[in-house]
Amino acid sequence: MKKNVFAMAIAACMAASLAACGGADTAATTAAQTTGAQTTAAEAGETASAEETTQAEAEAAGGVLVMATNAEFAPWEYYEGGDIVGIDPEIAQAIADKLGMTLEIEDMAFDSIIPAVTSGKADFGAAGMTVDEDRKVFVDFTDTYANASQVIIVKEDSEIAGSKDLSDKKIGVQLGTTGDLLATDLAGDSNVERYNKGFEAVQALLQDKIDAVVIDSAPANVFVEQNEGLKVCSEAMSQEEYAIAVAKGNTEMLDKINGALKELKEDGTIDAIMNKYIPAE
Repeated sequence: MKKNVFAMAIAACMAASLAACGGADTAATTAAQTTGAQTTAAEAGETASAEETTQAEAEAAGGVLVMATNAEFAPWEYYEGGDIVGIDPEIAQAIADKLGMTLEIEDMAFDSIIPAVTSGKADFGAAGMTVDEDRKVFVDFTDTYANASQVIIVKEDSEIAGSKDLSDKKIGVQLGTTGDLLATDLAGDSNVERYNKGFEAVQALLQDKIDAVVIDSAPANVFVEQNEGLKVCSEAMSQEEYAIAVAKGNTEMLDKINGALKELKEDGTIDAIMNKYIPAE
C-alpha cells in the first residue's frame, strides 16, 4: 500500500509539474499574441495617422484637383519619361495654382474621360476636347481656351488631296474624337478604322492598312514630323474650339475654372503655353 501511495504521490507531482509547464507556455503564448496585436494596432494607427496627415495637408493647401486626360495626343498631352506634359497639363497646373490646389492627372482612354467626370472620379476633363452638342448632353464646358481644326494625314505619294477624296477610302481615327465623327460622315462606318491612340492610326497608315488618318492639326503635324513619308493635306476640315469638361450642373467647379482661365488669358499665361508647344508661324 505504501508503495502504491508513494507511486500515486510521485504521479501527482509529475502531473502538477506538467500542468505548471503548460500554464507557463500558454501564458507566454497569450502574452506574445497580445503584444503582437498591440503592435499591429499601433502600426495601423500610424498608417491611419499618416493618411489623415496627408489628407489634412491637402485640405490645408486648398484640396486636390483631379484631371482626366488621354496622354496620347501631343502636343496637348503626352508622356515625357514618366511625367504627363503638354499644353493641357500646363494650363491645368496654372489653374490649380490660381485656386491654391494640388493637381493630380489621371491618364485613361479618350472615350473614358467624360464618364470619369460625370461619375465624380475626376473633377474635370482636359484632353484637346472639342465643344460639341453631343458632349454637352453629358457635361458642361468652360470658356474656350484654344482653337483647332481637323486635317487629313496621308502618305506623300497619295492621290488623296482633301475630304472629297475620302468617300471610298479606309480612314483611321482615334476612337471617340471629332475626327471619328467626321470620317464616319464622309466614308461611312464600315470604312472607318478606330484606334485607342492616334499613334496607332498613324502606324496603320505607314503599314498600308488604311489610306488616311483624320485627326487634329497639332498632333497631325507632330506625327508627320516624327515619321518620314507622310504629309498633311492643306484642307482644314473643320474649325473647332477646345474647352474643359466638368460634371453637368457643377456650377461651383465651372465658375472656379472659368475665373482662373480669365486671369490666365489676361496675364498672357495661356498664350505663353500655346506658343511654347505650337510656335506662331
